[in-house]
Amino acid sequence: MTRPTPGAGRFAPSPSADLHIGNLRTAVLAWLFARSTGRRFLMRIEDLDDRTHADVAHRQLADLAALGITWDELPQWQSRQREHYVTVIDELAARGLTYECYCSRKDILSAPRAPHAPEGAYPGTCRELTEAERVAKRATGRPPALRLLADATQYTVTDLLHGSYTGVVDDFVLRRGDGVPAYNLAVVVDDARSGVDQVVRGDDLLSSSPRQAYLTDLLGHRLPVYAHVPLALNADGKRLAKRDGAVTLAELGAQRAFALITESLGWPSADPNELLTHFDPAGIPREPWVYQPV
Repeated sequence: MTRPTPGAGRFAPSPSADLHIGNLRTAVLAWLFARSTGRRFLMRIEDLDDRTHADVAHRQLADLAALGITWDELPQWQSRQREHYVTVIDELAARGLTYECYCSRKDILSAPRAPHAPEGAYPGTCRELTEAERVAKRATGRPPALRLLADATQYTVTDLLHGSYTGVVDDFVLRRGDGVPAYNLAVVVDDARSGVDQVVRGDDLLSSSPRQAYLTDLLGHRLPVYAHVPLALNADGKRLAKRDGAVTLAELGAQRAFALITESLGWPSADPNELLTHFDPAGIPREPWVYQPV
């Protein structure tokens, strides 16, 4: 009798810059969540954007390995998965669930909104265009983005750290005007194809979860378990960045970086396997970690 494949957690960095100590801390937490629940752990390189670089991705993987983080399959590169995104977009289009959008960022920001429209939601400018209006838009030569025709304005997810969270769902972009699959589509397709059923990431992405969960549901996939963990901030309370001093593994060294991460979690440990014996999701600090350069 064949046993069912266990679910998986994942870490999915964008290789636009070397990972800093806050990114590494999130990676450690994602690994701990997966391993403590008997899941596989996967690595995904989110390199669809033209600002990403393969050499940076390889350094990121080397840094993670130096911390003792292990993964169970070869890393998946989003840039090599485009056919899967196209297939899903075509399926949604065949269901009548997409439409072309010719709006610029400026157009969206200046568009009138309904009195009770959620903050940050797309105002639906191109949703009701007539065919004649679409033909006229196409004649301008501006390549359109492709948006999801959503039938909801909000969606509720359950998060292990934040509880029930209800956020905006709008006609979000599936494919950008330059033809690149959009983030919200790509992560949903990737997670479903890879068997990822646990998503652990920074809590700055909590607000994107309702859109992604809605699309996951729309495509008939099982919703993952979410855990959005606190970020690392600098002394000014702003998101940590390279300008904040010694923040990368190359600057800190793997041993010192791991010690800082485990101390910040309240479980000082010498290696990941030891840390795993102490790990308790209920004990994760709920406040951001304020990093002080060493």
